Amino acid sequence: MSKTLVLIPSRMSATRLPGKPLLKINNLSIISNVFKKAQEANIGEVVVATEDQEIFDDVVQNGGRSILTKKVHKTGTDRIYEAYKELNIRDIDLILNLQGDEPNIDINDIINLNSLMIKNQSDFGTLASEIKDNSLIDNKNVVKVITEEKLNSSNFIFALDFFRKKILKDYQNIYHHIGIYSYTVNTLERFISLNQTKNEIENKLEQLRALDNNIKINIALSQSLPIGVDTEEDYLAIKKIMEYKT
Repeated sequence: MSKTLVLIPSRMSATRLPGKPLLKINNLSIISNVFKKAQEANIGEVVVATEDQEIFDDVVQNGGRSILTKKVHKTGTDRIYEAYKELNIRDIDLILNLQGDEPNIDINDIINLNSLMIKNQSDFGTLASEIKDNSLIDNKNVVKVITEEKLNSSNFIFALDFFRKKILKDYQNIYHHIGIYSYTVNTLERFISLNQTKNEIENKLEQLRALDNNIKINIALSQSLPIGVDTEEDYLAIKKIMEYKT
């Protein structure tokens, strides 16, 4: 049986909304809300990887587990890899990288991604949702993924490309990418050993490093679209939604 480790990278110094991990929703910080969602998914041990003592303390005080990492990382995946090595948990097969700023992510989507990775013996997987507003395709703040075939609730299709900017070619299968990743330990180690590519740096998308180096990425269809907290407006919107539900 495959063993999964869930790691959540988090830091205080976000460009557009500094300190966002500790903003409160239902009297609980965003990062601790994400931790509890990951725990509810029950696919493996959950640990927050952070460079900030404030985040570490908040997670621990709310009953979670956290690890302090270096401040020098270029990407969230670098932080994930350091945490994995420092934790030294044996017999891990899959590492699931869950974004620390999506507190309303559906736990069923987390479970489904993990299940599809195991079922298909995939190396690298992530999620995408349907785009119901075509204006999002031209929105550079929305990451899109193009897939080989149309996604459905049970398939796990390879990604052809990821992009932010408007593209001229008319593709059929374009979806809204969701920043949750699952990789085998071997794939993560290979990915970390590779230099950042020009494509990755220009588009500010880590996953392009994988495609540029012939590492295939499978895409699963998400049943919902979590709201990422990048701005004050995002925070107020998701706070209203989540507090209304309770």
